[in-house]
Amino acid sequence: MESTFHSFLPSTTTAATALLLLSAATATVLVLVFTVIFVNKRRPLKPSSVNRILSGTMGWPFIGETLDFISCGYTDRPQSFMDKRRLLYGNVFKSHLFGSPTIVSTDAEVSRIVLQSDANSFVPSYPKSLTELMGESSILRINGSLHRRIHGLIGSFFKSPYLKAQVTSGMRKLVLESMAAWREDRPIYIQDESKHIAFQVLGKVLIGLDPGEDMEFLRMQFQNFIAGLMSLPIKLPGTQLHRSLQAKKKMVRLVLKIIADKRIHGVAISQDPKDVADVLLNDKSEKLTDKLISDNMIDLMIPGEDSVPLLITLAIKYLSDCPKALHQLKEENLELKRRKNELGNVMCWDDYLSLPFTQNVITETLRLGNIIMGVIRKAMKDVEIKGYLIPKGWCVLTHFRSVHLDDNHHKSPHEFDPWRWQNRDMSSGSSTSFTPFGGGLRLCPGLDLARLEASIFLHHFVTEFRWEAEDDTIINFPTVRMKNRMPIWVKRENYRG
Repeated sequence: MESTFHSFLPSTTTAATALLLLSAATATVLVLVFTVIFVNKRRPLKPSSVNRILSGTMGWPFIGETLDFISCGYTDRPQSFMDKRRLLYGNVFKSHLFGSPTIVSTDAEVSRIVLQSDANSFVPSYPKSLTELMGESSILRINGSLHRRIHGLIGSFFKSPYLKAQVTSGMRKLVLESMAAWREDRPIYIQDESKHIAFQVLGKVLIGLDPGEDMEFLRMQFQNFIAGLMSLPIKLPGTQLHRSLQAKKKMVRLVLKIIADKRIHGVAISQDPKDVADVLLNDKSEKLTDKLISDNMIDLMIPGEDSVPLLITLAIKYLSDCPKALHQLKEENLELKRRKNELGNVMCWDDYLSLPFTQNVITETLRLGNIIMGVIRKAMKDVEIKGYLIPKGWCVLTHFRSVHLDDNHHKSPHEFDPWRWQNRDMSSGSSTSFTPFGGGLRLCPGLDLARLEASIFLHHFVTEFRWEAEDDTIINFPTVRMKNRMPIWVKRENYRG
């Protein structure tokens, strides 16, 4: 599981967060200036850090360049923060972001090496509010053998044909039920529809929860939980962080109850796990206690909650703006539908993933949309990469968006061009210049499932409807999302085989 900007910047966070940060920083900046000067005099940097550090600027004391970074994120050119500094300092430069001295990498090879490194060199780094909410035993924070064990168990399960068949059946049912309720006399908000569907799939995959009262309770509490991921790290009653911690406690109690039921009914010793909780309960490690598993089921929702809905929403946004791509995608899916109808067969998971142009559309959406902007790692020792020194204790931001939108790697990078991926197998993993799901030991294990869910939604959408999209714009901070939730007007079409 990747430590992603997307993961710790929830969609419920708004511009108010940035304004709150700005006001808090402004109120304390004078005190902090003297504090930083005093601390620096008492604890100077290592000579190697001073003499060999990269070019760049550290910005204001304490707040560094965070506000500049945030303000660029709210514009239609969020890349401008990076582009300006790349011209001045090169593809790898120093800065000070989110409270930490940071090396920013917009170099594909440097980022690859950081991502591939083990915990002896780099570990995940998060804002303090997020670490408070996750706790020290979170799978998103732990390192070493326990992380490798859990990541391996989950990764193997996510690749299993059994789970893919289960996700296909559940996703298709939810998509068809949702689309059956769509009306032609009112707008459909794709971002909301896809979020509602994807969360139910996620709840089933992680803890075996079916739609119903408990699912709705979990969804509501989860929204309260993620609202605090980028809040001020103050846990006093009445603060957002305190409310989020209380929401997590309620969710954990529900998951503990589900786990207790599994143990009573013998699911934990089954050789045929039905969900991630079953997989972890089957493991014999004494470290995987019920409490640790329950906590982590909630934490695993953080990177999964937005990724699939945003992938679906952005794909429909780009297709709406590119009639040629939409036509080819529609024809490819209609042909498959006709073929399956003639055979009298229901589509299975490998049918949805077998359509090359559909997969190209998904790949291009991931490249251009940059749902995961980048990941942050903290150096555990002085590390030298390609002649650049990363001092111990500094963070490294591997900025995926810079690589994905670099014309040295992708021709006309700001254009939606699914055809650029023809004859290139990008269905899983990542390459140096294409890292939408991170990389290395923390490569997101759900990447295949994300593609599958998006493929199912797109198939039924384009073979059942034509539509007109209202004007909408993409917001890139705190998370990637559509400003108006992607409203469309649909017309049902009776495509016959």
